[in-house]
Amino acid sequence: MKAADTGAHAKFALIGPEGDFDPRITAHRGDLADIALAGKMFAPHYAEPMAMRCSAPKAMIRRHSGKDHEAISELLHGEDFHVLDIAGDWAWGYCGHDGYVGYIPVHALQHRKKTPEPTHLVAARAALIFIAPDFKSGVIKRLPMGARIACGEASACGSYLKTGKGFVHVRHVQPIGTKVVFDGSNGTAALAEQLVGAPYLWGGRSGDGLDCSGLVQMIMMLTGVAAPRDSDQQQAALGAEIAADDSLRRGDLVFLPNHVGLMVDQERIIHASSHSMQVSIEPLADVVARYAADSDQPVLARKRMS
Repeated sequence: MKAADTGAHAKFALIGPEGDFDPRITAHRGDLADIALAGKMFAPHYAEPMAMRCSAPKAMIRRHSGKDHEAISELLHGEDFHVLDIAGDWAWGYCGHDGYVGYIPVHALQHRKKTPEPTHLVAARAALIFIAPDFKSGVIKRLPMGARIACGEASACGSYLKTGKGFVHVRHVQPIGTKVVFDGSNGTAALAEQLVGAPYLWGGRSGDGLDCSGLVQMIMMLTGVAAPRDSDQQQAALGAEIAADDSLRRGDLVFLPNHVGLMVDQERIIHASSHSMQVSIEPLADVVARYAADSDQPVLARKRMS
């Protein structure tokens, strides 16, 4: 992280008026902005991002610095965070996987150069890191679904992979970039079904707690698809529109006002719901009826990944 000169000798110039921007994914605040925005948006100072990586199992990202402020997303173990400013115990910057901007505790981060490059994702609801390649050995830590870890050679028995400080079972991880059939038995809906009963957590996006768009983003990540963070962004970026006369099928996405879920079959949806305060499966008709009480258009879009 290095501040850039904006004084008399600065080489930055704003060309034309500032356009509209999404503050969720634009690293710009009143006093500072990402140097990549120089010439596009005015700021008294610009900074070069410092590449960091989440070393904690997970860490909440907040709208403002301080634990009492709203959580807006979550950074998972092994994910990158580009730091533009550090003040006290908080770092301000943006996530490497989706560009989401916010504040995160400094203690949850480690310089990326000091951490191995992740090779695998936790694809089970959670993974345990054992001291030895034996499920009877002690547990070093627990990582939630979606966490990224660097794995080396397999153990002698072939059931465990070596990590930096222990061993993880091969059934709990998958190589980063794995492609999955979207409507097959091992597709997005099957991955989401592992999370039934997980608590609803505003801003969460891990197997330990998550919101509706956090669920979809994580499941897409596990199928090798990069998805934006929020449901309106996902509606614009993911899949193709399903024709009005075409029935829904397993793996389809259904978008409602500020909400999204995955179909597990033609009639039922799996979603992280603030109504039930957990990840649940219920008839789509029931969900639509609840939203229809407050909206003239309860279903905004139906999308298919293929």
